[in-house]
Amino acid sequence: MAPPVGLRPEGSAYSINYSSMAYVYILVSQKDQNRYIGSTINLEKRIKEHNSGKVISTRNRRPLNLFAYQEFGHLIDARSAEKKYKRSLGATLKAIDSGLMIKVSN
Repeated sequence: MAPPVGLRPEGSAYSINYSSMAYVYILVSQKDQNRYIGSTINLEKRIKEHNSGKVISTRNRRPLNLFAYQEFGHLIDARSAEKKYKRSLGATLKAIDSGLMIKVSN
């Protein structure tokens, strides 16, 4: 079991860089039109992982297109927004409509 975030040694297998640029993203499945919301510090790499079948939750829904994303200064903020958007479709739509999330495709 991984130690709590505050107790993880710098550079350990469990450490996460919470100070680099981070993203919340919405993918849409071409197969079933369902959406997936996630967060990452490397958006391009993460989308490739989803489309190559490396992510269990989206493996059977490929191919996936990036629908929208939002940038954050810290991963912890992106994770917080991800949880908020997963809980509330209204919050997600509001973020897109207000321009907080950048819409990429239809």
